[in-house]
Amino acid sequence: MDVDLLARLQFAFTLMVHYVFPPLSIGLGVLLVAMEATYVKTRDPDYEQMTKFWVRVFGLIFAVGVATGIVMEFQFGTNWSTYSRFVGDVFGSPLAAEGIFAFFLESGFLALLLFGWNRVKPGVHLFATAMVALGSHLSAVWIVIANSWQQTPAGHHIVGEGSQARAEIVDFWAVVFNPSSVDRISHTIMGCWQAGAWLVLSVSAYYLLRGRHEKIAKKSMQLALVLALVSSLGQLATGHTSAEGVGANQPAKLAAFEGHYEASAPADLYLFGWVDEKNEKVIGIGIPGMLSMMLHRDFKAPVTGLRAFAPEDRPPVQIVFQSYHAMVGIGMILIGLAAGGLMLLRGGRLYRMRWLLWTFVAAVLLPQLANQLGWMSAEVGRQPWIVYGLLRRVDGLSRVVNANQVLWSIIMFALIYALLMAVFLFLLDKKIKHGPGPDEEATVADGMLTEGRDA
Repeated sequence: MDVDLLARLQFAFTLMVHYVFPPLSIGLGVLLVAMEATYVKTRDPDYEQMTKFWVRVFGLIFAVGVATGIVMEFQFGTNWSTYSRFVGDVFGSPLAAEGIFAFFLESGFLALLLFGWNRVKPGVHLFATAMVALGSHLSAVWIVIANSWQQTPAGHHIVGEGSQARAEIVDFWAVVFNPSSVDRISHTIMGCWQAGAWLVLSVSAYYLLRGRHEKIAKKSMQLALVLALVSSLGQLATGHTSAEGVGANQPAKLAAFEGHYEASAPADLYLFGWVDEKNEKVIGIGIPGMLSMMLHRDFKAPVTGLRAFAPEDRPPVQIVFQSYHAMVGIGMILIGLAAGGLMLLRGGRLYRMRWLLWTFVAAVLLPQLANQLGWMSAEVGRQPWIVYGLLRRVDGLSRVVNANQVLWSIIMFALIYALLMAVFLFLLDKKIKHGPGPDEEATVADGMLTEGRDA
């Protein structure tokens, strides 16, 4: 097999597994702050038990997220050394900032969040919870800034030639605020909030269906529904501004999003369809001129299409078109579920609609799927560039790694990641079945610490 394809598959696989966990920790962190702040203000013991339960889940998510993320960094050096040399001087700053200002902040307060109950004042513990949540958000910010620079490079100059060429920063803030970073950060954060909100909604709905922990489930569902609606609407708004930015900065990617081939003509907005790549057309249902209207406020305004680019400079259209439209479709479903759930809270009607509660249980998968599809459409849509307009993907590969080496590493990673996912799902299931209330392991550990202190 082709080493280029295998290296891409390896990175895609490890990233997609890892990306299950950061969105959960970021979104859940927001809800932990809301839950604990409500407890500190009201002293309602339900919110205390609720917070302690979700803190235990957060700790599990954080641990597995760290374990699955380490592998990706090594791939830069093994499979993509030319790319790493090219971007290293630029990526060094945001990735160092992520480690210093985000990961250290998050991990520094994590122990206090997990083990500080009854050892510090409630206000101090709430501060620790807020710092962990802030750290997880800052981590996402710096990572997305680095990735956004690949999409829309700015604030650099090129030194060297050929395989020794590399980008160097000349304006740090231009790198940070490159043309796509703000839109992509806000869009990513909204997706993370949805992942955390729907995890809480799913578990809360499960408890209501089983008749367990009903008071806590209802209160947690109310908080999560608010975040779910805010983030789903925010996702729609940030997605629109992000698409406008893609149209301005990466027109080939936007053309692939909608299967728009005409070099310069009004563009339709497809609700769904299938791309006939051979005949360069889309078979589906669309709104004539709507993409032109959304981009230029004119149904007849021309939009740059794929025929304006040489065939070797076009991204794969079918996978980009389908992943993008599936992401948008899921986003609209989540808006409907969150808005409907909030409206049905009045009078407690939601709690009696078992079919809808079962829908909420299953809907925990939708934000995760939308996040993966969004990443797929963004990254595949950037092809054939690994750094847009500066470095082609095939030129970023390591020259000394062969296909067999990458294939065996994929098999090894698949086994390890399958084991990690199995352990994660087993422990998560165990914690959910236990539910809010004193955790046996934590109680035993607390008792041992108390005895040791007294002795």
